[in-house]
Amino acid sequence: MPLPVTTLYAGLLALLFLVLSVRVVQRRGSAGVSLGDGGDPALNRRIRAHANFAEYVPLLLILLALLENGGTPDLLLHAFGIALLVGRLGHGYALAFARHFPPGRMAGAALSFLALLIGGVGCIWLALQGL
Repeated sequence: MPLPVTTLYAGLLALLFLVLSVRVVQRRGSAGVSLGDGGDPALNRRIRAHANFAEYVPLLLILLALLENGGTPDLLLHAFGIALLVGRLGHGYALAFARHFPPGRMAGAALSFLALLIGGVGCIWLALQGL
């Protein structure tokens, strides 16, 4: 059975991941660095934004899908998805686009942690309901 809410946020997050990926490739080209960061702080920030996204988003999408599959109301799923998307946008922008680390980085991380907490607790609750 399709999971329309998870599918929506997976698609939006895939586009953001593409943007972060392109930012790394662009900087690699302009800095002449094919592997690692070559000591370039801007490239290092872009690599970390990309990697941080790859570290958090898959688990968060799995949690979202499990909650959706478990019958969580759409309003709560969208709140989770929006928190995830906005958090990743703020964090990604702060690392990959900004010259400094503005509050978006902290706010983005906080929203991602909140989504982890809510998703984790929600999944535990769903599991306990099935016992």
